[in-house]
Amino acid sequence: MRAVQFGAGNIGRGFIGAVLEQAGYHVVYADVNQAVIDLINEKKEYTVLVKDVDCIEQHITNISAVNSTTEAVVEEIAKADIVTTAVGVVILPRIAPTIAKAIAARHAAGLEQPLNIIACENAVRASSQLKEHTLSHLTEEQKTYCEKWVGFPDCSVDRIVPPVRTENPIDVVVEAFYEWNVEEKSFVGEVPHIAGMNLADNLIAYIERKLFTLNTGHAITAYIGKLRGKATIDESIADEEIFAIVKAAMQESGLG
Repeated sequence: MRAVQFGAGNIGRGFIGAVLEQAGYHVVYADVNQAVIDLINEKKEYTVLVKDVDCIEQHITNISAVNSTTEAVVEEIAKADIVTTAVGVVILPRIAPTIAKAIAARHAAGLEQPLNIIACENAVRASSQLKEHTLSHLTEEQKTYCEKWVGFPDCSVDRIVPPVRTENPIDVVVEAFYEWNVEEKSFVGEVPHIAGMNLADNLIAYIERKLFTLNTGHAITAYIGKLRGKATIDESIADEEIFAIVKAAMQESGLG
């Protein structure tokens, strides 16, 4: 199994790429940062350092990297089973022509195998947005092929990946908690069952929970903490009065 992960930054390496590698995929990172690309290809491994009450290390080894501005990434997508992104929603229009070129190559080769493309961005319906950008670069015949053989399942993602310096520049520090909820009905072909990826039948519920419960808690903690002279989120939520207010607000939002 092969996956192409657009974005070899901390989120790409510490979250989506790591989940796919741990699930048995060879992960090809596609990025514009040549220094990171070279390090991945030289070392052929990195460590995800999970920092929580219990700290663990995940060793990611089944990897390689290509420059996303070269033909190499088109060749990789042409033989991939899944493509994911962690580049930022504003970058999606920039990678769409490359994805379209790879879909056109699969069509020209007569490849009748499913490809699913999941934009793992902090945005609502990012995969659908990427699909529209991609279709704009295809011919009508290629669009027909795309509709049959290429899926763009939407998803919601959540994991904190703080900017922490490590001895090995491509190691990543992450929190233990994460969620990757992907809309099951939008897959083309057999739906992959990937450990760490939750197949959702009501994706909007997960999106709304993130917006109105998770983000609500973060925002209230920050706003009240600022008003009460707290310097950090940690300092703010450690205040018993603030904690009580935040907890009650999150419980109330959950009732909706």
